[in-house]
Amino acid sequence: DNASVSDGLLTIELRKESAGGLNYTSTRLVSRGKGDWLYGKIEASAKLPTGLGTWPAIWMLPTSWKYGDWPASGEIDIMERLNADSFAHQTIHSAVTEYDHEARRSQNWHYTAPIRPGRWNVYSVELGPDSVSFFINDRLTFTYRKEPELGPRQFPYDRPMYLLLDMQLGGDWVGPIDTKALPYRYEIDYVRFYKKKNEE
Repeated sequence: DNASVSDGLLTIELRKESAGGLNYTSTRLVSRGKGDWLYGKIEASAKLPTGLGTWPAIWMLPTSWKYGDWPASGEIDIMERLNADSFAHQTIHSAVTEYDHEARRSQNWHYTAPIRPGRWNVYSVELGPDSVSFFINDRLTFTYRKEPELGPRQFPYDRPMYLLLDMQLGGDWVGPIDTKALPYRYEIDYVRFYKKKNEE
């Protein structure tokens, strides 16, 4: 009940209501088994809620955990937005970025980029065999490059990944919750996947 489609828009709604012993409900949409991609471009147009405690996200996980449990097999955060911030987080997760602090200093693995609060913004990632590039509103924010000498500990992104759209509430990173403004609505206009012409 927390996800609906109307007039061409997908809406994820976060509500104050009891379920499973908790006081709030939201939802997560997962493309695993329906949309799993290796190399190409994924972009999504979204309008994000503004309110304390909100944490909408567009992110990717590996379909098969070839290199081990998280974070060894990788995670790509195309967009995370906290509360009423005027920027979005974009992040690469791997064994190097989480555990090998010396190795991760070699290049940027996280970026915060400005967005247009209260308006539609386009978040995208281009994943190739040697790099992952992030964009907001068609502007390149940063590129994470493969370092062959570090192997899959640093770049495990050679297996298909699937997409997740969700909105969480609260937690140590996000902070306190403004219950007066509930429900919160996270709107998605489209999600698109592009593949190069010479790739099957």
